[in-house]
Amino acid sequence: MTTTTETPPLSTRAVWLTLIVVLLADAMDLMDATIANVAAPSIVKELGVSESVIPWLGASYALALGSLLVLGGRIGDKFGQRRTFLTGLIGFVVGSALAGFAPSAGVLITARVVQGAFGALLIPQGMAIMAATFPKPMLQKAFAVFAPLLGVFAVGGPILGGLIIDANIFGLGWRPIFLINIVLGGIALVLALGYLPTVPAHRSTRIDLIGSVLLALALFGLLFGLVTGSSDGWNALTISSVIVGVVLLALFGWRQARADEPLLPRSLLANRGFTSGLIVGLCVFASFSGLMYVISLFFQLGLGYTPTEASLNLIPLTVGIMAGSGIANALILKLGRRLVLIGMLTTLLGTGLLLVFVLASGIHVTWWQNLIATSLLGIAAGICFNSVFNTALGNLKPEEAGSASGSLSAIQQIANGIGSALVTTIFIGTLANGTVTAMTTTLIVILAVAALCLLAVPLLPRAAVAIEE
Repeated sequence: MTTTTETPPLSTRAVWLTLIVVLLADAMDLMDATIANVAAPSIVKELGVSESVIPWLGASYALALGSLLVLGGRIGDKFGQRRTFLTGLIGFVVGSALAGFAPSAGVLITARVVQGAFGALLIPQGMAIMAATFPKPMLQKAFAVFAPLLGVFAVGGPILGGLIIDANIFGLGWRPIFLINIVLGGIALVLALGYLPTVPAHRSTRIDLIGSVLLALALFGLLFGLVTGSSDGWNALTISSVIVGVVLLALFGWRQARADEPLLPRSLLANRGFTSGLIVGLCVFASFSGLMYVISLFFQLGLGYTPTEASLNLIPLTVGIMAGSGIANALILKLGRRLVLIGMLTTLLGTGLLLVFVLASGIHVTWWQNLIATSLLGIAAGICFNSVFNTALGNLKPEEAGSASGSLSAIQQIANGIGSALVTTIFIGTLANGTVTAMTTTLIVILAVAALCLLAVPLLPRAAVAIEE
């Protein structure tokens, strides 16, 4: 049952203006997910806090977004995607302003949680509105523009962040990396109020609030315990936090097995290929998220790069991701899960080379060594990002694809939060022994995780679905 009438076909002008609104929203999300990578040392220095805060700058955002993303999609279905989009957009801008003016690390991390929570309302609605209202020929044209630009936004965050910080706009240092969202969000809001179409709401949609709360609390408990335990030492609080997180995660699983409309459909979890894809994807995205964060820290804390120099040295990584994505687009249907294997082996090669360079040269790693290693890692990331989940969807029924894609997107965001927190914690926890020791320890851990991922690749479906553009 719907609460509104069908939306009339959109004009070409309305289609492109709607696409601009959705792109602005996704640009803010994707840049904010990665922009703290370069900004972290500057934030820690200005706020006068310990480096143990660094893992939370990215994790607080990604975990709030990931744990609430599926719920955000359900809320849009139930109460209307346009209304939910506008609510998420306004909340995201408010959270960005709070982050930009944060007087302390505690306020900044809280603001990042606010950004992530409202981002979970905002992000699922854009694609749903486009799919429901765009004429099919225009939808195909929109996706042809949409996909490449999302890639640019995702990898452009750290580069933009470095340039903004060193520009020291109005003497504000790192703060404009968040305050820029007031401008971008304001433009998106004006356009959305005028042109964003209304999609019929489905009031009969049921939302599993209990499951959502259990998942969010479980993730927070696990991450808080693991991060604080690794950086500050294991005590009653950190051990208890991990135990509580595990118990709540078990309760979430119990709830999903019994809820009428679970957040994760039971038929998906019973599919071996899909669950294997979830596991591989969790490891892959967590590893790359943490590794990209740590490379930026090593550039600044170890090699003495300025934020701009660090961001410019990340360009080969960016180019590599784009090249890897192109490779995946061309070969995913032909190679299926073998492409995932190629991506993982390239990850091992790139990480291994970087480890060799750091061991051999220490804090005197050269630009060409960085170029070779980060380019390989970028290619590996592009291949993995665009093949793991498409392979996981390979043997699902067509009616399961929507729920599966939403679940995979949530897992990706959760993995980004876990990876950026845990991998960075390893780096910060060993930093007292020098940046070279911290970097080599981190790279060895990444190598071990990537090697373990190889064991799950044979469990993936042999064939993959096409990568949508």
